Amino acid sequence: MPKANAQNIRIKREYFHYLKEARRRDEQSIDQVAKALSRFEDATGHKDFKRFHREQAVAFKRRLDKEKNARTGKPLACATVHSTLSALREFFIWLAGQPTYKSKIAYADADYFNLSEKDVRIAKATREKPVPTLDQVHHVLATMPAGTDTEKRNRALMALALLTGARGAALMSLKLKHIDLEQGCVHQDAREVRTKGSKTFTTWFCPVGGSALQIVTDWCEHLRTRLLWSEDDPLFPKTKMGLGASGGFQADGLAREHWRGTGAIRALYQQAFAAAGLPYFNPHCFRDTLTQLGERICTTPEQFKAWSQNVGHERVLTTFTSYGKVPAARQAELIRGLGQGRGEAGGPDDAARIAALFAEFVRQRGGMAV
Repeated sequence: MPKANAQNIRIKREYFHYLKEARRRDEQSIDQVAKALSRFEDATGHKDFKRFHREQAVAFKRRLDKEKNARTGKPLACATVHSTLSALREFFIWLAGQPTYKSKIAYADADYFNLSEKDVRIAKATREKPVPTLDQVHHVLATMPAGTDTEKRNRALMALALLTGARGAALMSLKLKHIDLEQGCVHQDAREVRTKGSKTFTTWFCPVGGSALQIVTDWCEHLRTRLLWSEDDPLFPKTKMGLGASGGFQADGLAREHWRGTGAIRALYQQAFAAAGLPYFNPHCFRDTLTQLGERICTTPEQFKAWSQNVGHERVLTTFTSYGKVPAARQAELIRGLGQGRGEAGGPDDAARIAALFAEFVRQRGGMAV
């Protein structure tokens, strides 16, 4: 196996620092770039980047065409190939401007990492993803056990995710003080809560019905009065591990510490949906569930704007385009309704609502309809 190139390691370290401090990329994004660079170096035998030639990019693309996904055994997805090549293109464009490299690498050489327009369209194509219905989530909550502290925590976490659409990283970093049951909201303070883009905003409980609010209320009461936790303790603490009778590790209550990663939350969702006899939905899907609910119950642009802000979006267009895809079954229902004169699918009130929403989107686009 070829040894790592010391010069490559040094310049990659500089590039990662540039991405973090100048481009404000998060650690996860930088990790993806590091993986792309490592894959390219493996393909070139860890040659010095100063010896880069456009034919290396061409050969690397051919290599990716032949590679298989280690988990599925199938060819790499176009999206994976596109993201890998895009990361490499950005790196070599940056590298072409660095001292001792600018005389070796031309900016145009980085363009050889591009895919064909056809493959780019395939890579960027949006596909309908499964989204749990409110009834399905309520069913999961009803079937989740709540005998132990860890089981109570698990059920409360999922209930709060439904009420707020908070991301997994935010949920795991919330403290007891961040939830206000009297006002019915969660304060996502970026100084302490791991929000996307380090945004600070307040999320009010969405009108989802069912037992979600009561579950969260009971959990907070349990933490404050039974476990005597302070306001600065985690709202959803990680599981404390201890030695069992057989000498192995097992769950032993709760630790007054936050989870370090979202893996435990994803595992929690997998177990809960499987136990309820339903397919797995990841934590992020609850945001889609709430968006679909908002599209049904919001009747004015102001209401939908408030709904959009509630999930942390600065622009309502983000909610409408990124999360507001109409499911295929609902699309068919609406289109058929148009031809049958149903008020729900095409009455004058609905037409006025659509026109008002469209006017708001055009305003956000600076007066340009898209």
